[in-house]
Amino acid sequence: MPLNLDQKKELVAELAEVAAKAHSLVAAQYSGLTVSQLTQLRNKARTSGVFLKVAKNTLVRRAVEGTDFACVKDVLTGPMIYAFSTEDPGAAGRLIKEFSKGNDKLQARVVAISGQVFPGSHIDRLAALPTRDQALSMMLSVMKAPIEKLVRTLIEPAAMVTRAVKAVADQKSA
Repeated sequence: MPLNLDQKKELVAELAEVAAKAHSLVAAQYSGLTVSQLTQLRNKARTSGVFLKVAKNTLVRRAVEGTDFACVKDVLTGPMIYAFSTEDPGAAGRLIKEFSKGNDKLQARVVAISGQVFPGSHIDRLAALPTRDQALSMMLSVMKAPIEKLVRTLIEPAAMVTRAVKAVADQKSA
């Protein structure tokens, strides 16, 4: 059923709002997926913080104007499903990559992040980006390492004395 002009304007406004806040975009070809498979994909998207939408390419081109995703306007062809990562940059990549493992008819065609467009083969790199919690834990471990080394360095002289006293005691008892 075709959309009327007001519905198209609402769709473009909704997509523009999401695109303005999103961290990354994955456009995937979905031809051949069943309705139940698309429903499963949408359910997974909701739980992982990904905005998923099937829309006409011309409407998406209008919606991404003036955003970081304006770079994808020239490469949008064919039936596409658009996944915008709203919470962390790699969420859409992980969603599409994971779902395409079991459904070979879902194929990533375009990956966009920070104003740069990449081919669908870059989905592995996008999916490998850490989540917020993972990034924070990596940063904390890097910040914690110098402190741990300082503490080990300060404790080492006392440990050396303790080992020397024990060695002397072992020698005298033997």
